[in-house]
Amino acid sequence: MIQLFLSLLLLQADPNDLKDSIRTFTQAWALIEQNAATAPNPNAAIYEGALPSLLRTLDPHSVFFSPAQFEQLKEMERSTTKGFGTVVSVLPGRVIVLQALPGAPGARAGIAPGDEIIAVNNIRLDMLDTDQLVAVLSETRRQQAQLWVRRAGSARPLQFTLTPEEMASPSVDRAFMLPDGVAYVRVTSFEGETGKQLREAIDKLGADKLKGLVLDLRNNPGGIINSAVDIASLFLQPNQVIVSIRGRARPLEETKVPATAKPYTLPLAILINEKSASASEIVAGAMQDHKRGTVIGSASFGKGLVQSVYPLAQGTGMALTTAFYFTPSGRSIQRPLADGQLKHYTNLGQDAGIKPDITVYPESYTRLRAYLDSTGILTNFATEVLTKGLKINTDFQVSDRLMDDLQLYLSERNVRPALAEWSAEREWIRSRLLQELFNQALGVEKGDEIEMRRDPFVLRAVLQLTR
Repeated sequence: MIQLFLSLLLLQADPNDLKDSIRTFTQAWALIEQNAATAPNPNAAIYEGALPSLLRTLDPHSVFFSPAQFEQLKEMERSTTKGFGTVVSVLPGRVIVLQALPGAPGARAGIAPGDEIIAVNNIRLDMLDTDQLVAVLSETRRQQAQLWVRRAGSARPLQFTLTPEEMASPSVDRAFMLPDGVAYVRVTSFEGETGKQLREAIDKLGADKLKGLVLDLRNNPGGIINSAVDIASLFLQPNQVIVSIRGRARPLEETKVPATAKPYTLPLAILINEKSASASEIVAGAMQDHKRGTVIGSASFGKGLVQSVYPLAQGTGMALTTAFYFTPSGRSIQRPLADGQLKHYTNLGQDAGIKPDITVYPESYTRLRAYLDSTGILTNFATEVLTKGLKINTDFQVSDRLMDDLQLYLSERNVRPALAEWSAEREWIRSRLLQELFNQALGVEKGDEIEMRRDPFVLRAVLQLTR
């Protein structure tokens, strides 16, 4: 009877009359509160129901933030996060520690590279898939956690109780030299300090003395627009347009490089892929339109929405789409939305995202490569040989003898690829093993250098910058 009454009440309201619609909502809530079989939860009804549903009628990117989500957003702006300071490899049913940052909770407690986390807060990890593992690990950043760890040479699992701490989370997380005088810098997101961090990284590597710079924006989902402006201003000339903005409630607005900018002049290659979005696309599009650098990779995601963030009551917030981004030449970044919101803007969405100047495809993944990576067997072998006393420095190379030891280790575990398959993959395996050894002995940063030296995107960028 109540359901029928509410349906009639909603039908009587004029959907175009905001005042009547709000009155209907409050009447419906009062009836629910008084007559529902179980008492409603106001926070769940409003924060998880009414407000998110309201924003879903606009576009997929306008969202409501609960107090916890809004705090996470503010953490991104501060470039800080909470955690234990451990870098892990996440495989189905397995989590292996690759690095414990000095001074962080994990290292202070005694967690070491090669340790395998087998349980978190009495939750066994061996039965969880990758997404479930990530969810469990993410939850540990919010409160004290009990970890059970299997360590090579220890007969019984070790128990650790860790309390997460706030620590710096740089968005420019990798910067090193490649062959032929070319530098590599990876930007994982656009946060408050990203522009400053990028300038510091380039200066440390040699700035304009470099023969070129590979700026890696792959898998970078974007972030703060001011950060994208800061980064574009490091390479474009003063007063050049970086991005333009158009929206229903705001006139055409152009954002330009500050007149006082002192940009780098070194040759530039920008790496993007299908997960590069928003601020990443603004930077790549500006470099491309001004012919300042070569964009290499695959077409970007296509998220060119201007998101304005508004704080609300009780620690909540809202991100609202208020306009759309265009490259300096007027190209739309935003791909068409399902509800046709873009139909009022000429040419919007017809050439969505950023198309690379040079298309590169990911490294081929053979059956043997997939097995070695998915099982973590190379990580286990690296842990074992390091435990036995193998010494590693930055000049270390994987010898043929160590490759033979690995082949025997695999054979003992019933991994016996055919001779032709082993020969074809031998150098790739040598490089992957070196990466795993560096991860544990010298840190994940050094391991990433090894990975980038065989990355087809990076190799093509270096060729473009040095030809």
